[in-house]
Amino acid sequence: MESIQLSITGMKCGGCVSTVEKILNNSDGIENVSVNLLTESAYFEFSQRHIEIETVLDTLKENGFPSKIYINDFSKKINKEELEKKKNWNNQWQKLTFALILLLFSGLGHLAEGRYINFPILGNLFFHASLATLALMLPGRKIIINGFKSFIKNRPDMDSLVALGVTSAYTTSLLSLIFPTTGFPCFFNEPVMLLGFILIGRFLEERARYQTGSSIGELLDLQPEIANIYTENNQLKSIRINALKPNQEIQVLAGDRVPADCIVTKGNSYVDVSHITGESKPIEVKEGETLSSGSLNLNSTLKLKVQKVGGDSSLAKLVSLIESVNAKKPSIQRIADNIAGKFTYFVLIFATLSFFFWWKGAKHIWPDLLNNNHNQFITDSSHTLHSSLGSNAENFLSLAIQLSIAVLVIACPCALGLATPTVITVASGKAAKKGVLFKGGDKIEIASKINHIIFDKTGTLTKGKPFIVGYKNNNDHSFLLRIAASLEKESRHPIAHALIQEAQKQNLTLFPIKKIFTHSGRGISGKLDSIDGLINIGNIEWLLSQGIIFDNDAKKVIENEETQTNTIIGVSIKDKLLGFILLGDLLREDSIKTVQNLRENKFKINILSGDRKQTVLALAKKIGCKETEVKWDLLPQMKLKTIENLKINHKVAMIGDGINDVPALASSDLGIAVGSGTQIAKANADVVLMGDRLNGLPYALNLAKKTIKKIKQNLIWAFGYNLVALPIAAGILFPKYGILLTPSIAALLMAFSSITVVINALYLD
Repeated sequence: MESIQLSITGMKCGGCVSTVEKILNNSDGIENVSVNLLTESAYFEFSQRHIEIETVLDTLKENGFPSKIYINDFSKKINKEELEKKKNWNNQWQKLTFALILLLFSGLGHLAEGRYINFPILGNLFFHASLATLALMLPGRKIIINGFKSFIKNRPDMDSLVALGVTSAYTTSLLSLIFPTTGFPCFFNEPVMLLGFILIGRFLEERARYQTGSSIGELLDLQPEIANIYTENNQLKSIRINALKPNQEIQVLAGDRVPADCIVTKGNSYVDVSHITGESKPIEVKEGETLSSGSLNLNSTLKLKVQKVGGDSSLAKLVSLIESVNAKKPSIQRIADNIAGKFTYFVLIFATLSFFFWWKGAKHIWPDLLNNNHNQFITDSSHTLHSSLGSNAENFLSLAIQLSIAVLVIACPCALGLATPTVITVASGKAAKKGVLFKGGDKIEIASKINHIIFDKTGTLTKGKPFIVGYKNNNDHSFLLRIAASLEKESRHPIAHALIQEAQKQNLTLFPIKKIFTHSGRGISGKLDSIDGLINIGNIEWLLSQGIIFDNDAKKVIENEETQTNTIIGVSIKDKLLGFILLGDLLREDSIKTVQNLRENKFKINILSGDRKQTVLALAKKIGCKETEVKWDLLPQMKLKTIENLKINHKVAMIGDGINDVPALASSDLGIAVGSGTQIAKANADVVLMGDRLNGLPYALNLAKKTIKKIKQNLIWAFGYNLVALPIAAGILFPKYGILLTPSIAALLMAFSSITVVINALYLD
């Protein structure tokens, strides 16, 4: 199975989302479909053995959704997105400007007919018929064509409702103009006003929707367009970043941004990396250190060697990760999309029932309804061209036509379709700016439910950079370190790194490895050249289980207070203990504050560690945890079992950094990896805290709760609006109160409904 993303045009509402998902799900070989209205994209997995992707694209195009494969070419994305955005805005502006001109003339016609201005031609019925015709043929043409196409193919959407409402109003008015004896109402201004308000609404909605995705645009702006490279003659030459290649050397001046992932080869400076880690303070970089693309060089010139460019750079991967957040919908969004998919059918049925009720049923219930003098909604104009629809109806058929049109126009499945993805997009963008990456909207929903948090110790609460505190042996310390570092040199464990680094400082020559075996969570064993016998390096309990003999002196070392507050590893050859190496690790600067913050927010805290009891208890005391809240001497499978037991009554988040934390991260309800941890831990986590700080964790969990709250607000508004607006548009208040909605006011309310949910999402803090 391959993953693929499509860019899809033509989606206007939740009904469109439902239709596209149905088309993709009905295609053989396609699984895990997720369609997003806000980003106009679809994500799915497919098998080339079952289906050609071109067939899927053709099917979507035939159904009114022209699509193309999304190519994540980061070097082209910046200019491409800017051009597409500019093109869309120009197109929107042209339509809107023309619609506003027609609206202006329609309004002037209203004033002319009411004799507020002396311009008789503007009040002429044929003039307004011409305006309505132009409105339908030019700015409204695409909406009407797409709407009827969808309707004919039995997948009605928002455009279908608008198209039916506009053309019904226009056709009724045209029949009234050509055949006055029909008694049909004549309201040519309504199609003009209706389309004008809809285009205004869509323009504002598009603007607001664009703002919700602004975090991606801000990240793209971090990528410079030009890089200064060193030529073979050591001269500087400016090239575009899409021509930049790995291993080239470049110059980055103070005030410039780094164009690719690089390593510093000359110079030192302070660099702003807040876009990657959320760390507000600049960091100091020196020779040999790495810099991510988009980092801002603050005060000195740097010479850098390019490591990764384009789509392989950390900035490109960050953008892709934020874009992919929408690939996995929260369950609440799937429910909303399903309802929105059926909503259009409900509106069509409701409009039809409203029509037949007012045409055939109302006259028997209120026979004198049309003869009574009712208060009118919005206007009390006596002339027919611009009066509220239904208020001047001469018969129940005329009333039925007008009210069913109002029902079609006021319905808004768009609000349902936008209620969730707008908030998810805003939330993921805000989180990314704080150095927190959610791997999907569904992960945000899970994060909002977490009430129990489990921390790994080493590399999570501590910095994960152990250093040698001392040695406990009767032999040469250098030989002890040399043996340990030699066997550990192929390991990626933080302890191995500490041993190797210390051996390099002492200029020790390491023995070649003959055999090596890793014992997860316990230690490492193997054989070295020039050393006779099996070597074991690991924790005390494991060494004892391997039959290593501990004499009285060794036991005293283990019980010593200094030893107990540090991590201790033993080194043995055959069954003889060679000695102990003591290692220390520093707490992360924000570990204590983070745990306190989480406690204040009513989260339960546990620490699970594979380290010894006294070492773990010493750390627990520093961060304010009780002995009952920590567990020690745990193997990976023991951590896994503890989490499974806790999940019975709690929603559990696990925070870890290493390979041995991967099973626990995968098993927990929400796996959270520290950005300074291993790649495999970050790959298997649901949330990644970038950089080496934990303070993003309370923010992320709090933001998740606020996000779901906003989504619920939007859905309540979207459902509530339609539940209230549809009966009013159908005339439920007309018999008793004389209140009616014109289609133009209905269109304005419909647009307002969609804009409201998007603006509400933007106020997420």
